[in-house]
Amino acid sequence: MPDATERLHAESLANPQRFWAKAADDIEWVRRPRAAWNDTDPHRVSWFPGAMVNTCYNAVDLHIVAGRGDQKALVHDSPVTGTQRAFTYTELRDEVARLAGALTRLGVEAGDRVVIYMPMVPEAVFGMLACARIGAIHSVVFGGFAANELAQRIQHARPKVVLSASCGIEPGRIVAYKPMLDEAIAQVSEKPEHCLVLQREQARAELTPGRDLDWNDTVSDAKPVGCTAVQAKDPLYILYTSGTTGVPKGVVRDNGGHAVALKWSLRNVYGVAPGDVFWAASDIGWVVGHSYIVYAPLLLGCTTILYEGKPVGTPDAGAFFRVIQEHGVDVLFTAPTALRAVKQQDPEATLPEQYDTTTLRTLFLAGERADPDTVAWCERALGVPVIDHWWQTETGWPIAANCMGIEPLPVKHGSPTKPVPGYDVRILGDDGGELPPGETGHVVIKLPLPPGCLRTLWENDAGFEQAYLERFPGYYQTSDAGHLDEDGYLWIMARTDDIINVAGHRLSTGAMEEVIAGHPDVAECAVTGVADALKGQVPLGFVVLNAGVSRALDEIAREVVARVREEIGPVAAFKQALVVPRLPKTRSGKVLRGTMRKIADAEPYRTPATIDDPAILDEIRDALIDAGYACKPADPARSET
Repeated sequence: MPDATERLHAESLANPQRFWAKAADDIEWVRRPRAAWNDTDPHRVSWFPGAMVNTCYNAVDLHIVAGRGDQKALVHDSPVTGTQRAFTYTELRDEVARLAGALTRLGVEAGDRVVIYMPMVPEAVFGMLACARIGAIHSVVFGGFAANELAQRIQHARPKVVLSASCGIEPGRIVAYKPMLDEAIAQVSEKPEHCLVLQREQARAELTPGRDLDWNDTVSDAKPVGCTAVQAKDPLYILYTSGTTGVPKGVVRDNGGHAVALKWSLRNVYGVAPGDVFWAASDIGWVVGHSYIVYAPLLLGCTTILYEGKPVGTPDAGAFFRVIQEHGVDVLFTAPTALRAVKQQDPEATLPEQYDTTTLRTLFLAGERADPDTVAWCERALGVPVIDHWWQTETGWPIAANCMGIEPLPVKHGSPTKPVPGYDVRILGDDGGELPPGETGHVVIKLPLPPGCLRTLWENDAGFEQAYLERFPGYYQTSDAGHLDEDGYLWIMARTDDIINVAGHRLSTGAMEEVIAGHPDVAECAVTGVADALKGQVPLGFVVLNAGVSRALDEIAREVVARVREEIGPVAAFKQALVVPRLPKTRSGKVLRGTMRKIADAEPYRTPATIDDPAILDEIRDALIDAGYACKPADPARSET
């Protein structure tokens, strides 16, 4: 007998028009859609054709009309400034409407672009919603990105206005944003007409006369404006993905499909109800922040937490538990790497005992592979279901998950469970043929993609086709590798380029990482393939130890090698594990395995713009040199985007 999720999944694929038309009833439309989709282009289905909608109205005003204006909508918790602020739905509406009025006065109209380059402050959320209110297209750039990366995005999006702040705040340092913004604007040919700058007391910025405007002065006397209806297919935002070169890769999200999919997902995937407190411990510069800090919780009428801090160091590894206690968090969503950082400082899970986390029902993990050892630590620490799930910037909401709002399934550590309704996930071989259960191949999604997913790249239809649709006609290529097991559970083992070929054997680095992470002294790890004259490639492990481990490092390394050989076999040719102080990661928590491989193989590499701390690459390079690798320094003149 199929489970409820499986039945719903089958319905969504058998008749997607009916399935999503029903979900669309949960959205307040200015003009209802004529149909669920227009499939004249099988590659890029247009969801809810003919419909008119306003995302901001659905996320803010609608709840006031429903009599819930006094409910908390947004809570800003900032341990780096020692402050907290809360806004009801009525207060949020008033802030957003005034800012929307200020943007309108600056000439911003429906279809114009607005770049948002800000730290994790409420005004950044106001900016996103204000753009949605007047039909403008926002493009959030992670606060603190270097000038050349910001310049690329400004050049490509051509914003009429930039919303920014004088500074961001990191543990122990102030990051001045305005000089980087000035430098970025100096580099672009089409310059924004105005920059609206939020002055923070930690570091005030010098404003450029005629172009820059003080945020508070400009917004305080602005006339509030109402919501502008836009077509369902009109863009809500552009979000540039990391890892691109050449032409920036700007994922385009529409208004109609996005609202339907996100509201449906929060109810059905995350098991959240209106009035719940939902916390996505991420950043608004990433897709998680767009989808699950801002839009989904507000569309459903929840209280959302905006956290300006770190999992450790603000002030300690108990920060997450403190936030859960103080704000009564019902559901938490974060990256495994954040909790690995906590686990590294508190391997015995004693910190959670100091806080009351009884409101928490569920912990969701995504962004990096959730290794079974970290999942088990989280289960022990919090005593709630820990749900690994998988999705991408391009999809905007989960592809595979244990749907807590439908019918929770048994957990298999290491698997994000089954495909979510709406997604037809297949596993293909290099020749495009479908592979049997248990065999690792390319994870793809049979077209059409469900609502809320990207329809194209900003001003780059050809690039969209080439990047996602060309390799396997009729399918969206995720660029992830994995398999489906006999029970229909999906296993994401690595990015496609992290599948290494050892003497003709295709091996998953993710499978090796799972084994290594099970070592009791290991906090986190990464495996990458490095060049080998005999075998083509061999795996190389990088290991970070738990705090307080004092055993000999070479002994631990030998044990790690032995574990891999015992559990995967000699075919893995896993012979070396390096103990390093930390792993290089992007600010969203993804480990930079490709960059580590280039360093080990003495290939030219650049410091990625998204890296959390560039100094970590020097530590990795030193460890590799000590191990006998002929590493080269990074190209100091350029950085990857």
